Amino acid sequence: MMRQYELVERVAAYNPAVNEDLLNRAYVYAMKKHGTQKRASGDPYFSHPLEVAAIITELRMDDASVAVALLHDTIEDTSATRDEIDKLFGTEIGRLVDGLTKIDRLDLMSREARQAESLRKLLLAVADDVRVLLVKLADRLHNMRTIQYVPEAKRGRIAEETMEIYAPLAGRMGMQAVREELEELSFRTLNPEAYATIAAKLVDLRERTGGDIETIQVALEKRLQDSGINGEIRGRQKRPYSIFAKMQRKAVGFEQLSDIFGFRIFFHDVSDCYRALGAVHTEWRMVPGRFKDYISTPKQNGYQSLHTTVVGPGKQRVELQLRTYDMDRIAEYGIAAHPLYKDGIAADRDRLARESSAYAWLRQTVEHIAHGDAPEEFLENTKLELFQDQVFCFTPKGRLIALPRGATPIDFAYAVHTDIGDTCVGAKVNGKLTPLVTPLENGDEVEIVRSEAQRPPPAWESVVVTGKARAAIRRATRAHVRKQYAGLGRHTLHRAFERLEEPWSEARLKEHVGHFGFEDVEDLLAAVGRGQVNAEAVMNSVFPERMAATQAGARTNTWHDSARASLGFNLDEEGRRGAHDDNALPIRGASGDMPIRFDPEGGAVPGDRIVGILTPGEGITIYPIHSPALTEFENEPDRWVDVRWDIPGGSAERFPARIRVSTLNEPGSLAEIADSIGRSDGNIDNLRMLQRRRDFTELEIDLEVWNLKHLNHIMRNLRAKSVVSGVVRVNG
Repeated sequence: MMRQYELVERVAAYNPAVNEDLLNRAYVYAMKKHGTQKRASGDPYFSHPLEVAAIITELRMDDASVAVALLHDTIEDTSATRDEIDKLFGTEIGRLVDGLTKIDRLDLMSREARQAESLRKLLLAVADDVRVLLVKLADRLHNMRTIQYVPEAKRGRIAEETMEIYAPLAGRMGMQAVREELEELSFRTLNPEAYATIAAKLVDLRERTGGDIETIQVALEKRLQDSGINGEIRGRQKRPYSIFAKMQRKAVGFEQLSDIFGFRIFFHDVSDCYRALGAVHTEWRMVPGRFKDYISTPKQNGYQSLHTTVVGPGKQRVELQLRTYDMDRIAEYGIAAHPLYKDGIAADRDRLARESSAYAWLRQTVEHIAHGDAPEEFLENTKLELFQDQVFCFTPKGRLIALPRGATPIDFAYAVHTDIGDTCVGAKVNGKLTPLVTPLENGDEVEIVRSEAQRPPPAWESVVVTGKARAAIRRATRAHVRKQYAGLGRHTLHRAFERLEEPWSEARLKEHVGHFGFEDVEDLLAAVGRGQVNAEAVMNSVFPERMAATQAGARTNTWHDSARASLGFNLDEEGRRGAHDDNALPIRGASGDMPIRFDPEGGAVPGDRIVGILTPGEGITIYPIHSPALTEFENEPDRWVDVRWDIPGGSAERFPARIRVSTLNEPGSLAEIADSIGRSDGNIDNLRMLQRRRDFTELEIDLEVWNLKHLNHIMRNLRAKSVVSGVVRVNG
């Protein structure tokens, strides 16, 4: 185990002005707090924070970062408190340590939600100070290096989380060396057989081609010397996980890969990179489509290099990366190589934000957090952002927009600004009108066509690939649905005011929103529209004396019977409230001879919040509460009946529902959809083809299902089909 003086010497090797007192105090404090705690390996627990601190010194971080590495588990795993850390080491170190402490009090949440909230807290802390992330990555790296001591049942979960979140997060921050080691350790844990197979093949390949590689390197060195260019050439070999990922992505075998071995050439000046590129290309033929200039157009994480593949000596393909030494340092260590973290100040956040494109991505991610998405949605969107390779597109004014590979003009619009995405109705790509679902390519110039009357369709959510676009579409959809519910609630309460002969006043409602736990009138109106708050309860709060007098004198008043119905009260066939509920008339069993039918344009299923419309001589028609058909009855409040489901357990009755399915025009698509519905125990009652376009067909399918859960199960299974691009419920 490393001693105090050894840790100080490691820091002093790159920072002569090291704060020895701070490091010594942090070392002793952490060692005492962890005391006799043991790791799964049997080693003293303090060996872990000590190894994390050693990794931080390899990144050549400032003294505060090293101290935080020593202290990072004290609040979570010992009796230490944030106040104590602040008092002993200062608020800056206390804030950093707190940012590394996992979220607690989440026992009732799912594992995904708990994971999402911990990541959310981490990213918020990182947005304030990126050193939190650097220590967290060092912490995860050491945990993965010792994962063999973790109980086998936990290894897969830890390795999967590392592969899905922490490795790509390191990549986004430009820390390629850390990313590659995290991927390698996770791959070896998750798929040991594949790892062993590829590792063995690499050893065999090296033995067979070692002479060829040396010949190529000598030829490259001679070519640079003949051109008067000073450069250092180093051979490199792809790691097993990188090879495995490419085999999976390209659907090829190990023997078909041509870039397992390659060379990096390092220079002192940027101009030498381009001169060397010209020298290599004039000597050997370039492989078309394999040249990338990341110097003039850096990756979003700040990575810069020239990439090319040439047909070199012996007709072999040779992959080359040309960069300066500074570019290589940034490529390996990313944001950890930033000079602000080398002089111990690390305080100029604005300057870091300007100079680091990786930090810009982080700020965008934190914007998503600020919108308050559900934990699972946040985790999904963050993973989408982390995993994607990139394409670079331009606005008509020349602004560069970096997007994940496979992004569409819709993603581009939201990347420019949320308002542009919300009002997008079309796109011109390189001057030509292009479908919004078209994947963008490197170098495309994209112009977005807008309309202020546009609202993003929910179906866009299945088209876009960026988390920002997906989150914005969900928010717009929720806002639109909320607006519809608020409109229904406003009409309901407006009629209630009229029944009491009171003028409509949102100001009076505003005085009472707090009583129902809402912040503004719009929230209360939406709750009334959804049926979450009874209209009578609102009226009792706003006009308590009037309502009490009206209800007392209305027992024999037939006019008030209909008024009560409009306020959410319902009568059975004998003029009494329903026998099964104080407020609702059961659909089944308590309505005597009153005929009941379902909305012919979509139906309703158990689990839906429903309303009944009374038609004299015909009975009651049941609608989902947000059915567009209800707008026809807005001016007839006496016909509204608040009904509920009264379905006995084990009922074998199915109920009508209608869905709209967008499917690809491929042979067998319809059969696959019908088979999916049948396998989900659904029954197709009718099917109509609404639109048939060149690529897509829109179908409307009438189903018979058991309940809302069953219907959602059918829709979820349909969405999982490759031939289905979208599924929405009609009226439901």
